[in-house]
Amino acid sequence: MLLFSIIGYLVLTIVVGFWSSRRVNTSSDYMLAGRSLPLMLSSSAMFATWFGSETVFGASSEFLEGGLYAVIEDPFGAALCLILFGLFFAPRLYKMNLLTLGDFFRVRFGKNTELVASFFLAPPYVGYIAAQLVAMGLIIHVVTGLVLWQGVVISAVVVTIYTYVGGMWAITITDFIQTVIIIGGLLVLAVIMGDKAGGVTHVLSQVPQEDLKFLPSLDLKEILTYVAAWSVLGLGSLPSQDVFQRSMSSKSAKVAEWSCYIAALLYLTIAMLPLFISLCTKMLYPEQITGDTQLTLPNMVLKHTSLPVQILFFGSLISAIMSTTSSSILAPAAIFSENLIRPLSKRRFTDKQLLNITRICVLLFSIVSTIMTCLRSNIYELVGESSILSLVSLFAPLTFGLYWKRANAAGALLSMLLGMVTWIIFEFSHSSWPSLVPATIVSIFALIAGSLLWTPKVEHGKNRTQPIE
Repeated sequence: MLLFSIIGYLVLTIVVGFWSSRRVNTSSDYMLAGRSLPLMLSSSAMFATWFGSETVFGASSEFLEGGLYAVIEDPFGAALCLILFGLFFAPRLYKMNLLTLGDFFRVRFGKNTELVASFFLAPPYVGYIAAQLVAMGLIIHVVTGLVLWQGVVISAVVVTIYTYVGGMWAITITDFIQTVIIIGGLLVLAVIMGDKAGGVTHVLSQVPQEDLKFLPSLDLKEILTYVAAWSVLGLGSLPSQDVFQRSMSSKSAKVAEWSCYIAALLYLTIAMLPLFISLCTKMLYPEQITGDTQLTLPNMVLKHTSLPVQILFFGSLISAIMSTTSSSILAPAAIFSENLIRPLSKRRFTDKQLLNITRICVLLFSIVSTIMTCLRSNIYELVGESSILSLVSLFAPLTFGLYWKRANAAGALLSMLLGMVTWIIFEFSHSSWPSLVPATIVSIFALIAGSLLWTPKVEHGKNRTQPIE
């Protein structure tokens, strides 16, 4: 019965994708849902940005092993990203009427910067997509007993069909449905588990104090590690196409801004439920936390809850992960087609041809991510690595490009390249210090130095790169 219910969820999602495809007539419809989403749909889309495998599987697994201190990156860093994006990025970017985040680098810094930025924007999504496919594969493995890679391939095929057909419209509509379901499913499970464990107060009273540690000690290395944990998603996901495309799909700048705040509030509250459920599981069924802790929640639900609860939990989880995966596949596909293929072809393609190219890119990124998924399976690490690459290369050019008039193409290019090189040096030298901290600092100073030392070309009495008002 559970298996048939899961199949039903998968079929329903594909049906929604085909139904939504009727609204897709242009590349803007496919990438940004025609920039027409009301606050409710926009907020649910923003909430669903990361609320998938890393929150339910990855964060709960890390929490069981390292306590609250181990999950600063997600959910707290993710909520910080949404708040910052709403405050400082969404209103200004929305007014620029861009199709992708790569377009910002072309408008602000020129075509060469657009091409380089696009190489840094698209590839990190491979790891993120892989994390979602791992989660889907884990669910199928738990329910059916199939080997993980087989579940991954099945998941990839289903999600790719759905993304290929419906684009951002399908993602948005599914986001709203899955938001309602995931909140309801986790609330029901949390209430049941909390009641079995003796209530919320009793559960929290049994948690060791060190597991509730939230602030760092007065040690420089620990403080930097703590800041780095906040920054991985908190700053690293600000220059990301999936956050951009969900926000820019709103019908106005004000809706784009407020949807970020509402999504952050939902994230901070709803993301606590998997952590609480994992605590209850640890108290009631300690045998479930042995082995791969990523399987703790699904195994517990399968063995110790009734069929209706199983259907609600697995159905809502699959829905959430599929929506997150779909958006993550569309994001790099949009960047690759709009900001790499189109400019390199000297913009000879019509909008209809660009739409078809974007769909082909969806297939390409899905295949590459599926291969990567079969090689690695730690969800939390895959998500973190995908955000770090954006942080050390794109955070400074995007932020300074929006707020500093003197920022220019030379500074932006220097920032991207030196930030990435610094990260690679520290990462492969196996330093005990978090490599993203020096890399981000170098990226920021490189942008400032490059912008001050190199004067942009002047055409007809104006700077080649105009400041954002």
